Amino acid sequence: MDNSHSDITGPFQMTSGREDLLAKVIEFFPYPIQVYSPEGTSVMMNRAMIREYHIPGPELVVGKYNIFEDPSIIALGGIDQLKRAFRGETVFFHDIKVPLEDISKRYSITDFDVEAIYQDITVFPIPNEAGEVGCVVALMMNRRIYRGRDEIERAKEYLETHWLEPYKADEAAKAACLSKSHFNRLFKKHTGQTPHGYYINYRIGRVKEKLLDPNLSVSEAFSACNMNYNGYSARLFQEKVGVSPSRYRRISR
Repeated sequence: MDNSHSDITGPFQMTSGREDLLAKVIEFFPYPIQVYSPEGTSVMMNRAMIREYHIPGPELVVGKYNIFEDPSIIALGGIDQLKRAFRGETVFFHDIKVPLEDISKRYSITDFDVEAIYQDITVFPIPNEAGEVGCVVALMMNRRIYRGRDEIERAKEYLETHWLEPYKADEAAKAACLSKSHFNRLFKKHTGQTPHGYYINYRIGRVKEKLLDPNLSVSEAFSACNMNYNGYSARLFQEKVGVSPSRYRRISR
């Protein structure tokens, strides 16, 4: 970890005393960076930071945001560790979930295209000519990004592969590598229906296919889909399709 810190902070700290060069290094660095005064107020953010969080412009943050007053950092319990960087140390925060909801509210951002970001954050001081802490740099490197679509596609594949089996909410969420609550919310956002609703609709779709087979009775068509043909399943079919199973068969023929 110490070697990792040296690799990251070295190029920045080599610019000590050369503010113009430091500003250029930060501005064009490919990872999000925010720079703070010794009191914790934001004095600069680079292009990658603005792009990453869809911030309309640095004027919304610079001079207005103080890292020691950030509720997400306070809730994380990281203030004491953070202060060490402002006293001259390099500190490292591992696998931190970015508070996207707080950021979107703070800056009225509505077009985030990700669901969750987890970052490693290195916070280190840049000394001034007197050897004191002139500013503090927070460099953020993404570890994992959940955009939602890939995870939901994996879940849909799971549901379509296991449609003959009883619905298992935990297994569907596991297939997406998400918690059950997050999975349900994300699935509804991307598909317009709940995971269980998607599963039911898929099964009904397969029943519709079987009903087109003239060699199967209505009951046998349901049975082929591992569903008992009874009052409940008939009502469910009609609710989803708009007509009864027997009428669907006649219309389709």
